[in-house]
This record gives sequence, C-alpha cells and structure tokens, in this order.
Amino acid sequence: MTVYYVNSATGSNSNAGTSEASPFATFWAVENLKLQPGDSVLLAAGSVFNDQLDLKYSGTASAPITIGSYGVGDAPVIHSPGDGIHSLYASNIVIENIKISDTSGAAIYGGYVSNWTINNVEIDHTGLSKTGSVTFRTGSNITIENSTINDVNGDGIWIEKFNGVTLLNNTVTNAHGTTADAVQINDSSNILISGNSLDQTGAVTPKGVLTIVRAMDAVIEDNTISGGGFGISAQAGTNIAIHDNDISGYGGYSWSYAIGLGDQGDTRDYDISGNYIHDGVWGVVVSSAGTTSYVREDIDIHNNVFDDLSQAALKVDRPASGAFHDNVIASDVTPYSISPAIIAANTFPVSNNTTIEEADALLVSLDSHVAGDATHTDAAPIIVAAHDSLTISADTDGAHHGNLLENDSSANGILLLRRFEGEVVGKNGLTLTGQYGIIHVDDHGDYSYTVDATKLAGLSGEVSETFHYKISDGAAHHFDTDTLSISIDVDGVLI
Repeated sequence: MTVYYVNSATGSNSNAGTSEASPFATFWAVENLKLQPGDSVLLAAGSVFNDQLDLKYSGTASAPITIGSYGVGDAPVIHSPGDGIHSLYASNIVIENIKISDTSGAAIYGGYVSNWTINNVEIDHTGLSKTGSVTFRTGSNITIENSTINDVNGDGIWIEKFNGVTLLNNTVTNAHGTTADAVQINDSSNILISGNSLDQTGAVTPKGVLTIVRAMDAVIEDNTISGGGFGISAQAGTNIAIHDNDISGYGGYSWSYAIGLGDQGDTRDYDISGNYIHDGVWGVVVSSAGTTSYVREDIDIHNNVFDDLSQAALKVDRPASGAFHDNVIASDVTPYSISPAIIAANTFPVSNNTTIEEADALLVSLDSHVAGDATHTDAAPIIVAAHDSLTISADTDGAHHGNLLENDSSANGILLLRRFEGEVVGKNGLTLTGQYGIIHVDDHGDYSYTVDATKLAGLSGEVSETFHYKISDGAAHHFDTDTLSISIDVDGVLI
C-alpha cells in the first residue's frame, strides 16, 4: 500500500514520487506505475494538471485505489483536452477532494467498472467539446456524494446499466444542452437518490431535472428539485418510491409535470408520498405520448401537498390502476384530470383529499382547543410510541386519531401538527420542548393522547397501531409526513 505524490509546480517525473519531498510532476509518471490495491495517488493542493488521468488497475473492496489530495490550499485542479479522469474495467476506486474543470470531455468517465466512490469532488464547466460531466456505463455499485457539479455541457450525471447507484447530498446546478438533465439514470437497479439539490433554473435545455428510465427498486427522497421542463421523470420501472421531495419551478411546456410516469415502458408499484409540489404546471402525470400502450399498475399517490399549479394536481389519461388519496391541495388548484374511461372503470379512485385552507382551519381549531385547555396533568406513560423521541402518555386531552384513539379532531386519517419555535423537525422524528403545540406537550416533550375506552372494550394485553401524521410549517403550507407506531397496555389503561 504505497502513497504516491504528484505536484505540478515542484515535482519531477524522475523522482520516486513516494514522499512529499520527491513528488512526481505529471500523470504520465502515475500511468506508468502498476497501481496495487490500497495504493493512493495524492495531488498537491494548488496544483493544476492539464492532462487526462487514465486509471487502468483495480483495488479490492477492502483496499481500494484512491485518487485524492494533500497539502494546504485550494483543491488540485484537473483540466484536460479529453476526459478529466477516464477508466475502463477498473474496480474499487475512490476519487475525493479534488476539482475537475474546463475539460473537453467528461469530468469523470467509467465504463464496465464497479465499486467506485466519488466524494467531495467539485466539477465545473466540463464537456466543452464532447458533452458530459460524470458518466458511467455498465457496471455495479457507484456512489457519488457530497460533490458539486455546475455549469456543464450535457447531463450533470449520466448512469446506465448499473446495479447499485447511490447519490447522496450532492448539488447539481445548470446542466446545459438539448438533451441535458441534471441527472439521468437508465436501465439500472437498486438506486438511492437522497438529500441532493438539483437546480436547472438557469440551464439552457428543453429537458428537465431528474430522469430515471426502466429502473428497478429505486428510492428518491428528501431532494430539492428546481426548474427544468419537468421535475422527476420516472417513466418506467418497478418498485419506485418518491418521498418527501420539494419540487418547484418547472414549466415552459403545456405538459410540464413535477412527477411523470408511464411513457417509456411498464410502470409497476410506485409509492409517491410526502412531496411538496408547487409553482409549476401539472402535479403527478400518469400518461403516454401518442397511443403507446404500457402496463401502469399499483400507483399510490398520497400525503403530498400541491400548491400554485396552473394545471391539475393529478393527470391520468392512459389506462392505469392506483389511488390518489389523503393529499392536501390548494383550493385554486384543480384536484385531478382523469379520462372518462378510467373514471368509469374505477381503477384510479380519488378519496380523502383536502384543501390547504381546510387543513389550516383544522390547525386553528386545534390551536384554540389547546389554548383553552387547563386540565392537563402529567402522568406516567402507559402508551409508548416507537418513534425516536416522540412519546405518547396517558391523558384525557382531545384532538387525537387512530382506531384505538379518539379521532374527533383529526381529518382524513391524518393527524396534523404545527411547527413552533423551538421544535426540531427531521427525517427521523420530531422533538418538542416547552409547553406549545397543537396537542398538549409537557416539559419533557411528551405528546398527550386520549384513549377511547369503548374501542378498547373486550381487548386485553398489549395492542398496537400505526398511523400517519403531518407537520405543517404554517405560512408556506409545507407538510412533512411520517408514521407513528403506538403500543398500548390495555389492562394498564383501563385500570
């Protein structure tokens, strides 16, 4: 496991390259090495390399080959008349803490590769002659994380025919070109796209932000997606989850959508939930260009918020099965546009949706209920919620929901909670401190729920239930969604 150092300013290719005091000068010296598993090639901070780095050798899963940096100062930069980093058939590679810019080709190109990680890499103004930024074709297990891609010609990230794709906490801004999306993934499986900021607001392109085509087992969650002709084009696939994304600013065409599916192959088992869809044209579109016939089945669209759309929150104009339920839709947004044949077949029912205004009115009502509540006393918890720091305690307050709990103050099977100053809301749960909230909260951050004794009659021992809840930020009408599981010691409650 050898560390090689490369310094474009002070190095020499006649050096051994194995210490900071005797670095190589160019990639030529590195490419003449037979890199071994565990070897590292570190580029000096502040160095500029005007060449393509070819990676020919593979590491192992426990000892990858690493391309990184050393020293203090600006990240080393790769400029290139070709690709920045180019590889065929190499596996177990880590690229981190460098910058790639002003390349004629792709910033990073990998073909028939596996087990690559790209971490904290800055990419700017690449694909000047041959479009591309980060391109991977055929392989397995690619992770791109904590990296930035800006102002490139061609797709920001292009991946096809990969099993195992992970994109975490990246920023992709303005991928230009007639066929350019911020991210496009084709014919791939086991995909996770989470925590990214993808912004095509200033891009010169007729396309959109995120495209996945013919995917198998994909999760797209907690991303901010802005601009483009569309937000997420998930046109064909199986077992696709699109959760908790903020999608806005898309438009330019009569067909522009936040989430579109059903146009490039069979579409099965989609769960679209918890998304905030706003400032665009259509919301979720289940459609097809022309008269193309594909299978579109088990499409569940629920617990989303739709606001400030020029067209309907839902469009279904080709045969499809699924449901559109428990969403919050602004009163000036058309709830749905479904073809008469599909309505007659009742294969895509619409139910239990509410308006933002109705949801807000419920919150005000619950606020008033809490303001007048002076009866609460703390009690030892009998009901325990299995959800991080949320705890449920036995009490006699109202405004609760569930098959085993009172639901007179909840709407459509959803418990609505409002955010207040001092709360912390995140993917893994909600923490409250102090006495504020729609439902009584004691100084320990416990929620208080009313047990409905009539629903518990005849039961004994421990019973449990799981229900959805929403958290509203008030003015912006953004509702985070999650689920809460509660177990109840019935005998203890009824004593």
